[in-house]
Amino acid sequence: MHHLARIILLSITAAMVFIPLSQRTAQAHCQIPCGIYDDYARVQSMLEDAATVEKSIRMINELSGKSDAQSQNQLIRWVMNKENHAQRVIATICDYFLTQRLKPDQKDYAQRLAKHHAIIIAAMKAKQNADQKYAVELKETIEAISSYYPQHNH
Repeated sequence: MHHLARIILLSITAAMVFIPLSQRTAQAHCQIPCGIYDDYARVQSMLEDAATVEKSIRMINELSGKSDAQSQNQLIRWVMNKENHAQRVIATICDYFLTQRLKPDQKDYAQRLAKHHAIIIAAMKAKQNADQKYAVELKETIEAISSYYPQHNH
């Protein structure tokens, strides 16, 4: 099987396995104003997810030229890992920040909305591709909102 076709097939297979599972985790966060969650910690968690996407892409590229069963097994696992962590970023933005932290009455609402949307697009591109530039873009878009959510000393 052609190398690129094999990677595409493995990616599709991983997505078919993972997407039903990821939809359950996306619903895990409640949407009531409980005041428990730490915005700064959520941003840091997304940055960890972005770092995991970056490592996953690196490993996918390292393993993609190998045809032994163990390498193929690990390749699929890294693809699934990339999908999982990129989806976690999307879920955090959609289920938490867009629903609870962006308010139409904020003076810079349109700018904030655009920056948060850019994260979703970057995560989607990271899911679709195995080029490090998409992982870098994901990290940079997350960093672009970090000033909105500074660390608070409790």
